[in-house]
Amino acid sequence: MELYTPYFWKFNPTLFMTSSRNRFSPIKQGEIIDYKNIDLLRKFITEQGKILPRRVTRLTAKQQRAVTRSIKQARVLGSLPFVNKEG
Repeated sequence: MELYTPYFWKFNPTLFMTSSRNRFSPIKQGEIIDYKNIDLLRKFITEQGKILPRRVTRLTAKQQRAVTRSIKQARVLGSLPFVNKEG
């Protein structure tokens, strides 16, 4: 039997196991996602002012929606800039 026959690939579960990594949220349990918490919101925007995606921030979908909503609200109120004018 060859090492890499279709039979081998089909029934060898160790080849298809993905590395399971523990996902931990950068937001602590007690932290409130709010438009007034500017220090927390700055962690989730780039230097250009773009909101970082979920795959980068490692947030849950619910947390990402709350962060996005809070960032947009803080921008409208003037607490966060829409675009970083430095550099």
